[in-house]
Amino acid sequence: MASIEALYIFDEHNTLILDHVYTSRPPPPSTVLPLYLAHPPPRPSLLYLPTANPQTILYSIQQDNLLFLSPSHSDVEPLLVLEFLHRVADALEEFLGSPLLASKITSNYDIVAQIVAEMADAGVVCQGEANVLRDVVETGPGVLDNLLGKVGLPGSSPALGKGPTNTGLLQRPQPSAPLSSAGSAVPWRRSNVRHTSNELYVDIVESLSVTLAPSGRPLAAFANGSIAFTSKVSGVPDLLLNLSTGGKGSGMGNRGDQLRSVMERVVFHPCVRLAKWKADGVISFIPPDGRFALCGYEADLLGSGDAMAMEAKKLDLPVSVEISTALGTAGREFEVRVSVPSTSSSARSAAAASLHSNLGVNRPGPFRSSSNAEAKGPSLEELTVRIPMPPTARNISDLRASKGEAHYSPGDSRVEWRINSKDAGTLGSVGAMLRCTVQGPPSEDDEGGANGFANPLSVTTYDYDDDAPTPVTSNGNNGGSQISGHSAEKSKGLMPTCATLSFSLKGWLASGLKVESLLVDTKKSRGVGAEVKPYKGVKYLTVSRDGIEMRC
Repeated sequence: MASIEALYIFDEHNTLILDHVYTSRPPPPSTVLPLYLAHPPPRPSLLYLPTANPQTILYSIQQDNLLFLSPSHSDVEPLLVLEFLHRVADALEEFLGSPLLASKITSNYDIVAQIVAEMADAGVVCQGEANVLRDVVETGPGVLDNLLGKVGLPGSSPALGKGPTNTGLLQRPQPSAPLSSAGSAVPWRRSNVRHTSNELYVDIVESLSVTLAPSGRPLAAFANGSIAFTSKVSGVPDLLLNLSTGGKGSGMGNRGDQLRSVMERVVFHPCVRLAKWKADGVISFIPPDGRFALCGYEADLLGSGDAMAMEAKKLDLPVSVEISTALGTAGREFEVRVSVPSTSSSARSAAAASLHSNLGVNRPGPFRSSSNAEAKGPSLEELTVRIPMPPTARNISDLRASKGEAHYSPGDSRVEWRINSKDAGTLGSVGAMLRCTVQGPPSEDDEGGANGFANPLSVTTYDYDDDAPTPVTSNGNNGGSQISGHSAEKSKGLMPTCATLSFSLKGWLASGLKVESLLVDTKKSRGVGAEVKPYKGVKYLTVSRDGIEMRC
């Protein structure tokens, strides 16, 4: 049977903070870590170490600057070990809080030791749900006292007899309260859940990955989405989540077929009933207590097959970026323009339209400034444009931005242009503009400073006999001369080849998905009275972390 051999956790300084061996005799951390660091980054999640004794396969993940390693010298399913490492990290976040820090693990080792021991028994994974671990992991100030008392060591523990007649013998511990039948039937939900306020929240987040040709035609456009669910309801609720596509995929059959045409490569939490999803396109589930990832999916914004050309015309991005190169008299300037397309106000996704359905006023654009608390609608924030520069560009001599702030980072060799939320909410179709002048490397055979350097021997003289002085330069060219072919080729090598766009937009989804309803099935729920009506909330968020690339 496949098993986990060991778990090693290192901090950001590669210092060992946790060493737990489950079974067998794996290589020690002092041997595994140098072999792992010997591979150049980016390091894959699975590494083969032939020089280790015995030969070892090393599995690794990184979370919050912590490195999780698990060596194995036997044939193990890779996804099993990697999923176990992710579950360990999630369980530690559940108990210690996010983000994970080395100080939290070292100062709460009594709790961490219980977690890693409960999640695998002799290397066999037996418990992976962080929510259920709360029923078996003891927390609080008396954890160590209870552990010491149960092994018969001196300590103030209820397991030891107290009083003048105490003989120091280990007394039989009292059995803990049995788990309720409701909790034992749902392996991902802890038992006896009680909340003073009943709340249900749905957060749909989509991350854009779009590549645009110089003409503006989309070459590839995807949205990677996830549905985060937060359940704070007493008892064992049975929920039904209905989604709609906002008109996309119409004519594809029933609701389930339409959703599956938009939501591709769907991954569900184990609590979801797959048969209900395949038959009716409804997400039916009993949620874990607290916040968890209900679903992950991918949406192709361009469609597929014969419909690609039609869908490409309907690609509705909230912000557009244009870049023009080889501008100016010397061809050493480029311009970047950011704007909100006018089609966005009429072709918004259904998620955005649902937020405007109750508005009684007409606004000039589809987005609002986050500082305007009275307005409702999608909010554009964290708008940033990054322009990578080629190695031949030595410096940016002049940056002129109509809105926001721009600066050049020589170390990263890129120009970064940030527009605050207030200005981003008022972009409109006119937009904002950034113009930059590029300086190239010094070259002896360049004349007239074609690469951004003024010729030190260039002198401007005037003829005092003429009423209208005409500048004459020492190299024989007047100020309005055309760029030579050689200089134009050199200037072209200084220009950027693309620009990337980052932003976050609340209240808008690129895929068009929206939540139609979230119902509590009172007949199937247990411990939830008919009079209980949870508060329900829905949020939509679209983010682009350099996800929109405009090529030039």
